Amino acid sequence: MLNIIWPVFIIISIIYALFSGNIEKLSNGIFDSASSAVELTITFFGTICLWNGIMEIVRKTSLMGKLTKILKPFMTFVFPELKKQSRAYEDISMNIIANLLGLGNAATPLGLKAMQTMQKENPKKDTLTNSMAMFIVLNTASLQLIPTNVIAIRSSLGSAQPSSIIVTVWIATIIAAVVGIVATKILMKKF
Repeated sequence: MLNIIWPVFIIISIIYALFSGNIEKLSNGIFDSASSAVELTITFFGTICLWNGIMEIVRKTSLMGKLTKILKPFMTFVFPELKKQSRAYEDISMNIIANLLGLGNAATPLGLKAMQTMQKENPKKDTLTNSMAMFIVLNTASLQLIPTNVIAIRSSLGSAQPSSIIVTVWIATIIAAVVGIVATKILMKKF
């Protein structure tokens, strides 16, 4: 659907620019946007490399075990059917930690890996388990303590206080996570 919507928007923009005499502004806007996109990509690239490196260090040290123990009460409540010693348990923990740090781009490969691990343990390959459904909800809610990507975007765009949104992000993501977990728990009991 988006492969239809975006070309339509682009064509309408070009036609409007031609008829309103703003073709030069359109042309300048295209090049300015391209430049901004490259700068933003470089900013993201540095942030992603930093945090992916930190997550890899965490994975290879005893820190992962300690963080998993800290998350254990939460994990036991949210994923009661997962075995504590399963590989999925560790993969989910890594994903949650990456999301807490606001590393959506770093959390994505960890989330995919966790889903693959849970699918291997899934007795019905064509149906999501309760743990898989809850994991999707948690990733969508994406509880964040440090919204790294948003701070990086605000910083690259010249914000005077790029981290001033932290409290707002805490409130929004906590509410989203709580509502998502409660709704999923209720629906799991019904279905």
